[in-house]
Amino acid sequence: MQEFAEVLQPIIAHYNHWITIILMVSGLYVVVARGNMIKKLVGLSLFQTSVYLLYLSPGKILGGTPPIVASDLEVYSNPLPHVLILTAIVVGVATLSLGLGLVVRINEVYGSIEEDEIFSQGDDEE
Repeated sequence: MQEFAEVLQPIIAHYNHWITIILMVSGLYVVVARGNMIKKLVGLSLFQTSVYLLYLSPGKILGGTPPIVASDLEVYSNPLPHVLILTAIVVGVATLSLGLGLVVRINEVYGSIEEDEIFSQGDDEE
């Protein structure tokens, strides 16, 4: 039982990396494997979230304080990753809204949001 605990301890210590990997793989799988465009956008959002977590995970320093200069403080946390992720979230929301708008327009033109049906309609027109 002791050996199992020793093997499990590094896995539990880096749980944020495991969550990032699971989100990244599941988002990539949904984008590649699904033909429904709404599901592809959900997979893209999952993938974006995993990138946010990947970028923020090393940004927190244990024992670090906010970057306020004081003579008694020695370890500071860098606020730059947090600021960049806020910008990335805004860009991600804009990308998602544009994608949803395109899906609505595609549905109006082709009557479907499934890739296979849209491609088959394109082959029939030629």
